[in-house]
Amino acid sequence: MSRDKEFSGQTSRGEYVHERLREAIRSGRYGPGGRIRETEVAAWLGVSRTPVREALRRLQADGIVTFEAWRGVVVAELDHQQVVELYAMRRVLEGGAARLAAQHASIPELAYMEDCLGQTTPGNGNPVRQAEINRRFHDALFQAAHNRYLLKSAAALRDALALLQGTTYSFPDRAQAAHEEHLAMMEAIRAREPEKAERLARKHIGKAERARLKLLGDQRNDAHAKPPED
Repeated sequence: MSRDKEFSGQTSRGEYVHERLREAIRSGRYGPGGRIRETEVAAWLGVSRTPVREALRRLQADGIVTFEAWRGVVVAELDHQQVVELYAMRRVLEGGAARLAAQHASIPELAYMEDCLGQTTPGNGNPVRQAEINRRFHDALFQAAHNRYLLKSAAALRDALALLQGTTYSFPDRAQAAHEEHLAMMEAIRAREPEKAERLARKHIGKAERARLKLLGDQRNDAHAKPPED
């Protein structure tokens, strides 16, 4: 008997595995540089190795995973130039999302975004927890824009962001600064000021980029400082 689960509708086994693996990478179950073993994924999801291979091929085509000769399939890691390019797109997309949210966000959507900000505790919270709240706020921003094409671009952006190691909230002052930037954006969105909202969102991403590049440099220096393994 086949080990594969039964799937209804138009959801194929390959599509199911593809979506579950994407979410696993986004959530950090498989982090940047981490191996993804076909047998482990097949056992985890209760499918054969064939749909796992299909899903991994799709992820490789999207640049989310790579194949290394001695390690097999690993989650991709972004270099300096790729990070710069990613944040250039973040400024465009999140600026546009803030502009559209200022025009189209519903009252409940505004309330949810403000609730996300209310859960932020700069200087006191766990950096990983603060980063998760930050992701919720930005996801809500894209939803509040009410543009299906922007949402598709946001999904690709989220996949790329999952390839970044660590969080800039590990810097002592970044969480507080980001919180203040979010509050300013939120004020412009609630006031229905699209130009101001876009400008503040772009400025926020610019500051986030500087923090990310500093973190990237620190990580690279730490890696070089490690003694060689026996």
